[in-house]
Amino acid sequence: MERATDVPETFARSAARDQVNDYDRFAEAYAAENENSLVNAYYERPAMLALAGDVAGRRILDAGCGSGPLSAALRDRGAVVTGIDTSAGMLALARQRLGDGAALHVADLRDPLPFDDGAFDDVVASLVLHYLEDWGPPLAELRRVLRPGGRLIASVDHPFVAYTIREPRPDYFATTSYSFDWTFDGQSVPMRFWRKPLHAMTDAFTTAGFRLGVISEPQPDPAARELFPAGFQDVSTRPNFLFFVVEVPSSTTGSDAQPDPDHE
Repeated sequence: MERATDVPETFARSAARDQVNDYDRFAEAYAAENENSLVNAYYERPAMLALAGDVAGRRILDAGCGSGPLSAALRDRGAVVTGIDTSAGMLALARQRLGDGAALHVADLRDPLPFDDGAFDDVVASLVLHYLEDWGPPLAELRRVLRPGGRLIASVDHPFVAYTIREPRPDYFATTSYSFDWTFDGQSVPMRFWRKPLHAMTDAFTTAGFRLGVISEPQPDPAARELFPAGFQDVSTRPNFLFFVVEVPSSTTGSDAQPDPDHE
């Protein structure tokens, strides 16, 4: 069967990716919204930082760093941060925030990453994985660039929320996409996310060689109660995002442990 065009496959794949989720089109508007919003500044980022804990001296990859607010917060806590994002526009804003010396790279999690094996102590993936239909290759790459004992700290749209917003209800146990339009400064932009059932998420982590550490449904920062009185009740009583901490087993413990030859 012949192709409809003779456009190279890699170009066609890139063009398809650009049709939705094109952050270059609205980078500044999105970054401004994200900076101080209830769900980002007072819920998702504080939860990610709490799960990361003490990061002083740790080498952290911010996978999908956007305009860099989480990278900046981690750096302020003493981490050595490298950021990647598919959007050059978002990375330009991150460079303004983090300085010309910041380690920032245009990279797509669906492609091989430009880092050595074991280059990082932690990876943070803030509201990123739900853009991907297939988590297998991206998680395998993230595991590769983590040292033994390293952590992946990730947040995604809660699968229960993504299930209930659609009518008629989709098959909960299937991986399904859902599309919508975001509006920033009067500009409507098409977005598409992928919803997976909870067991598919946990299975993807373990299949990639991670060990489940934490599954969390945190509360927002209490300071948001007075700043966002209308939205606080909703965020504090309904599922919004789901958070994971998964670990690469160390070389001496967990599933990577080697048997003791002297022990029968």
